[in-house]
Amino acid sequence: MAKLDKKIKAVIEIDHGSGGKKTSELIGEIKKILKFRSSWKNTDDDGAVFDLNGKKIVFTTDAYIVNPIFFPGGDIGKIAMCGTINDLAMMGAEPIGVSLSLVIEEGFPKTDLKKILRSINDISQKEKVPIVTGDTKVMEKGKLDKIEITTAGIGIAKHILPNYGAKPDDAVISSGDLGEHAAALLAERFNYKTKIKSDCKPLVGEIKSVARYLTSAKDPTRGGISAVLNEVSERSKVKIILEEDSLPFKKEISAIADLFGIDKFALPSEGRFVATVPACYAKKVVARLKKFDRKAKIIGSVEKGRGVYLKTAIGSVRKIELPEGKLIPRI
Repeated sequence: MAKLDKKIKAVIEIDHGSGGKKTSELIGEIKKILKFRSSWKNTDDDGAVFDLNGKKIVFTTDAYIVNPIFFPGGDIGKIAMCGTINDLAMMGAEPIGVSLSLVIEEGFPKTDLKKILRSINDISQKEKVPIVTGDTKVMEKGKLDKIEITTAGIGIAKHILPNYGAKPDDAVISSGDLGEHAAALLAERFNYKTKIKSDCKPLVGEIKSVARYLTSAKDPTRGGISAVLNEVSERSKVKIILEEDSLPFKKEISAIADLFGIDKFALPSEGRFVATVPACYAKKVVARLKKFDRKAKIIGSVEKGRGVYLKTAIGSVRKIELPEGKLIPRI
């Protein structure tokens, strides 16, 4: 009976795509099968790195299925462009080109498609990152939920920002308030009235202004700050302490998280990043980031040890685990 139960459960669940513990487990299973060795480096990071004639080429890819496809502050097209550009930026790379593949459901309104393409074009033009190649497919009605977008990006970096570079005595910095993207989508799904808009935006300028000082940088997309900081902690072999009094969440974001029974530390953002930086440069980095977002701040510190922890206002400490259970699909 136990073997039968195991077989029944051996299927892909929605939580496998939510950026938490199950996603990490699924990626681990995939890697066990895909064992091809190559000269590419940083293959466990936001982008893979290839050394070519003294230049560091960074390559990344991502697929986007969002519900709803239009929401306050953006749409699926804006997320696709910003997400790929930001993955390159988090590696310290200057984006130079993006591929765009569309899978569209039969019957999808052309007006909606044009709106999405305009969003893509707007980001492409503003960031001077061209769409250089792509593909389009159409699925029979009912076999796809509206539209799916896959983008891949390539960039060039002088110095790579790895996800394993955090060191004891570093400060932890947030480029702004977190969780606004997830809150905006949840509010739109459930007709909850709020003025919150998605934080979705490109981060190239912000990263370039401070990259020389950073030891690591990650944008907290799927799985939010709990997922990315646990990743940095594990791969850097350090302990990260967040200060409750400095948490980068608006009161309304915390209220929405409580309303829907979701841990706010797992709320995704699409236009923010968290970084580690030597403490001696922390104030300088925050000052530069405040030119882009006045909510940039120091939110914690790095110590010897392992794991991510929250130090409360009364001095107690609790562990922030890799998110699992009730997460937000299609975000």
